[in-house]
Amino acid sequence: MRETPQRAWWSMSIVLVVLNAVCYAAQQIVPGMVPAGFGRASLHVALVPSELAHGMVWQLLTFQFLHGSMLHLILNCAMLYMFGRPVEEALGRGRFLGMYLASGALGGLVQSVCAWVWPGHFFPEAAVLGASAGVFALIAAFAALNWETQITTLVAFILPVTMKAKYLIVVEVILALLGMLDASSGIAHAAHLGGILGGLAYIHFVFKSDRDLFPWTRFRAAPRRAELVGAQTAKRRAWQRVRAAIPDDLPPAEFITREVDPILDKISAHGIQSLTERERRILEAARAKMSRK
Repeated sequence: MRETPQRAWWSMSIVLVVLNAVCYAAQQIVPGMVPAGFGRASLHVALVPSELAHGMVWQLLTFQFLHGSMLHLILNCAMLYMFGRPVEEALGRGRFLGMYLASGALGGLVQSVCAWVWPGHFFPEAAVLGASAGVFALIAAFAALNWETQITTLVAFILPVTMKAKYLIVVEVILALLGMLDASSGIAHAAHLGGILGGLAYIHFVFKSDRDLFPWTRFRAAPRRAELVGAQTAKRRAWQRVRAAIPDDLPPAEFITREVDPILDKISAHGIQSLTERERRILEAARAKMSRK
């Protein structure tokens, strides 16, 4: 309700896009400006399975900000910008960043485990770079949060296709599994699969939405009639208590300052899903007061 253009522009999604661009520029500039020894040490920020096995765990974080080419950078940043903003709006900045980095780290770990268990042709000992694992996690999280929503996406950035958001997960998983069978692709598809699993696990087990995440709950047996009546009665009583708890005798300006501003700060810090029923009713009351002015 009061977000400024500057605040919207510098979302965490934008910050991550800028960091990726800055890191890529550093990749191109720094090697020619530093001594050879430091240049060799800087190679350890990419994810190398054998080095991870020897304790270089920071690579699970640092590899997410490196890219192998300008096209690699542009594609990842474009997807991060498109899917990151709605996911960030739903989760809030802190949880969005945590989910993105943790899912990217999980993707890197899955890629490394595959290289340890099945070394050689399909999972060679090669450095892994890029934000793709985190980006795949964002797409999966977006699909999970908007399960039945119709969206239009561009296949290969050219062909528009309309589908329900949940089918993005199917497409992602198929691409990752088929890619893992192509040893010549040079792409860490196992990291993509790990990112997908990380994004879905975070939404399902950590993030608590106001509605069922997956629609299988509708197939459960319905409660008996008496239980339904009792639940409705309890809900009505709770509704009446919430309405009574909302101060309605304050002037609009004081009502906004005392009741609404702290709620807006909470939305900014933790996302709209963190609101209680009383806080949601206060926002509705504020909207009614503003419309009467």
